Amino acid sequence: MEIDTMATLSIKDVPDDLAERLRQRASRNHRSLQGELMAIIQQAMQPAQSALQPAPAPEVVGVGFGGLPILRNGSKSLEQLAAEHRERFPQPVDKGPYAVDIIRSERDAR
Repeated sequence: MEIDTMATLSIKDVPDDLAERLRQRASRNHRSLQGELMAIIQQAMQPAQSALQPAPAPEVVGVGFGGLPILRNGSKSLEQLAAEHRERFPQPVDKGPYAVDIIRSERDAR
């Protein structure tokens, strides 16, 4: 009879700000802190894509404006998308109508 065993890892002296950021990341990904740490470890241990291998071809996921294809060129993590968004739009939008005002005016126009 073979018994499967799993190792237990422990990280000591984690700075409070890092631990809080990990908790927030776990919450965004709908995971426990343990689950988030396991996902990070699994991602880090995946073999890196070789530079010799060609990138996968974009996948057509729909048809957009003017009949042009909508392409998916891979996947990005939530953190990568957020960083790109912050880079493209460093200042928050503080002008323009609020969604609630638009909805109210549409409702009141009936």
